[in-house]
Amino acid sequence: MTARTQPDSETLLARILSSLTDDKAEDIVQIDLRGKTSFGDYMVIASGRSTRQVAAISEKLTDRLKQEFGLVCKVEGKDAGDWVLIDTGDVIVHIFRPEVREFYQLEKMWLPAGGVASAN
Repeated sequence: MTARTQPDSETLLARILSSLTDDKAEDIVQIDLRGKTSFGDYMVIASGRSTRQVAAISEKLTDRLKQEFGLVCKVEGKDAGDWVLIDTGDVIVHIFRPEVREFYQLEKMWLPAGGVASAN
């Protein structure tokens, strides 16, 4: 058995974005955190249409990252399905139901006034 190397943050971000797109996540936004915080290089925020879809998107994402990179992610909130946080180390992923995302408005917290996030 060979040890897998940890992917760099850009490779990880690209795989996360493609997984979210494959699973029909909506309103996918990426925020560059480099130089702003020490807990990660990127934040990705996406929505699922229902609690079931939010849970499924998060489960498939963590399964893919484990299979492809041997990465075991920390996951919070999957059982409730309103807001799932996935910590991959370099990329923090938030998957929301639309109403919950609108309530918390994480994008506004991390973007400068008038700033625009990169939408996928």
